[in-house]
Amino acid sequence: MFNFLWGVFFVIVNFALFLACYRLLGKNGLYAWIGAATVLANIQVVKTIEMFGIVMTLGNTIYATIYLTTDLLNEKYGEKEARKAVWFGFFTMIMSLILMQMALVFKPAGDDIAVQAQHSLSFVFDMTPRIALGSLCAYFISQFLDVRIFSRLKAAYPSRSQLWIRNNGSTGLSQLVDTLVFCSIAFAGVYPWDVWWQIALTTYVLKFVISVASTPVIYMARSFKFNES
Repeated sequence: MFNFLWGVFFVIVNFALFLACYRLLGKNGLYAWIGAATVLANIQVVKTIEMFGIVMTLGNTIYATIYLTTDLLNEKYGEKEARKAVWFGFFTMIMSLILMQMALVFKPAGDDIAVQAQHSLSFVFDMTPRIALGSLCAYFISQFLDVRIFSRLKAAYPSRSQLWIRNNGSTGLSQLVDTLVFCSIAFAGVYPWDVWWQIALTTYVLKFVISVASTPVIYMARSFKFNES
């Protein structure tokens, strides 16, 4: 029960920080959030937790806010800005992956603290090639798909009151693709198929629940007004 209650609080804090980032920094804050979220999601995913007897990884909450961010950019600033944000996040993922892999190659000093730091950094950042490739491919495909679907839904359901359709419709489908692409590249053949399906299903359900919970957040963020050029 503790993990569930703390998880609810964790989601609320993520949404609150997202709103604060946008409120304080405007459109630039959304790009800053994309960059931070792509890196933090890949760090948090290393940690697994158990909730209601189901083992799951962290990182799903802040990863779901990336879809929230691109949807908000698409809603207020247009598809071009949303696509730019996707490229921004993709470059951030590649940059952090390359630089941290290079940093791990350096030989640490001989003292115990340096050796322990090297071990900890390796555990967090030394991703296997399959997981790194799965993460990059899933992000690239699903994010551009989300932007495209949101734009189509925006044309079909343009009113302010129908924002929830645009947001949840685009995110629901694109996150399904994200989950299938990542799990297929990273875990196919590694786990038995019954375990693979459990990982994929629980990951998708958690992401989608968080995305649905973000509906009031995107309405709040949409109401913010800025003097932006």
